[in-house]
Amino acid sequence: MEATEIKNLDNLKKLTTLYFHTLKPANDKTDSNVAQIKFQNYSEMGYFISDMLKMCILALDQNAHNFLENNKKQSINVSLILETILQLIPLDEFEFLSEINEIVMNDSNCINS
Repeated sequence: MEATEIKNLDNLKKLTTLYFHTLKPANDKTDSNVAQIKFQNYSEMGYFISDMLKMCILALDQNAHNFLENNKKQSINVSLILETILQLIPLDEFEFLSEINEIVMNDSNCINS
């Protein structure tokens, strides 16, 4: 490998450790990864799961309005669902991809010059 290739590889390794935080390798022997969702306690997690299921019922069932009328006390906490979805967006990884793109573009400019 040339010196620039080694330098680029080292830079990519450093960027990977800086930015890749959303997915973590599973502790088993598979090639799968784990995305962690943070909850304050079991109650919040239970309500979140319940709200997701209710939202699915509403999306799938044409008679969902009957479900809501019978369960008025069980409103869907859309805010909690959206907050959790925000936790799943890999912003650090997106920044990493931007850094890689910049490196590649700079490399292409050096080659084309």
